[in-house]
Amino acid sequence: MPLIRDFGFAPGRLPPGPRNTLADLPGVTVGHHTIRSGGHNTGVTVILPRPDIFFHKCTAAAAVINGYGKTAGLVQLQELGQLETPIALTNTLNVGLVSDALVQYTADACAARGVPLRSVNPVVGECNDSVLNNIVERVVGRQQVFDAIAAASSDFAQGCVGAGAGMICHELKGGIGSASRLVGAGGRTFTVGVLALCNHGRLEELNILGCRPGEAIRARQAARPRGEDAGSCILVLGTDLPLSSRQLGRVTRRCAVGLARVGSYWGHGSGDIAIGFTTAHDLSGTDPVIRDRPCLREDCLEPAFQAAAEAAEEAVLNALAAAVPTVGYDGTLCHALCEYRDLLRPAPVPQR
Repeated sequence: MPLIRDFGFAPGRLPPGPRNTLADLPGVTVGHHTIRSGGHNTGVTVILPRPDIFFHKCTAAAAVINGYGKTAGLVQLQELGQLETPIALTNTLNVGLVSDALVQYTADACAARGVPLRSVNPVVGECNDSVLNNIVERVVGRQQVFDAIAAASSDFAQGCVGAGAGMICHELKGGIGSASRLVGAGGRTFTVGVLALCNHGRLEELNILGCRPGEAIRARQAARPRGEDAGSCILVLGTDLPLSSRQLGRVTRRCAVGLARVGSYWGHGSGDIAIGFTTAHDLSGTDPVIRDRPCLREDCLEPAFQAAAEAAEEAVLNALAAAVPTVGYDGTLCHALCEYRDLLRPAPVPQR
């Protein structure tokens, strides 16, 4: 599984974590279930901030960059600033079925503890994979979500896996990508990680740290330009920085900078949404009425802003680098960045 650094590009200035993924955040795991059969290239990807999230909720926030999307759960997440289920990513028409699976997952967890479940707010993000997947058959359901949760690990694949199996990014094969950055605050080191489901962008706008291979790739394909930035990108940001929901929203919005650096201008038909959580707080129901939690000073957020931008940029580039050529259900071939490696030349580093 090559990543963008294997192509000779090293995005950003901040140091990455040891895995350079969202799972550098302690306790966070990611699982996939991928379907590549019967005319389908699709699946589900699940992010678990902690294994017992319903009983130990996380502070959360969301940023709608361009709202052409069909997410579930963001209204309550933004209102209360809390996340109480794993975050699931899938295709557009499977949002309802995946949401139902998260409800059942939570119901089962409550039943195992003898706790009655009266309500839960499942969070699901989506991108449309209908070019490469027979989307109307909606083959991602409860068992696929349960399998993804069971497979969750700190070491997870990137590229054409899980929800990314049928995605297209900058008119090349897209999918799942991830990256992380380490930042300092108060004499301690914290992690900011991003996982991106990439299904957006125009080929001619693709920008890999100053390398603009789109026109050369287009010429080699002898294909006509599409003419619009359409699709979607869901970005999931996780951190262990002690942030309020409002502060986390400020950090999460900076994921848009990473999208822009790679060349997306968030077109009319692109649903670009960032979801953020921090594991710094345990929002359990046994908290005292008046809560006392650490919170980062407002003027110390700058490194987190930079980390979010850099991690989002590299996450998108890793989705492109890890992807492989894929044939869709109707015979459509989607080429991948790895086929054009000879056109990728890192831009010279400016002298200071």
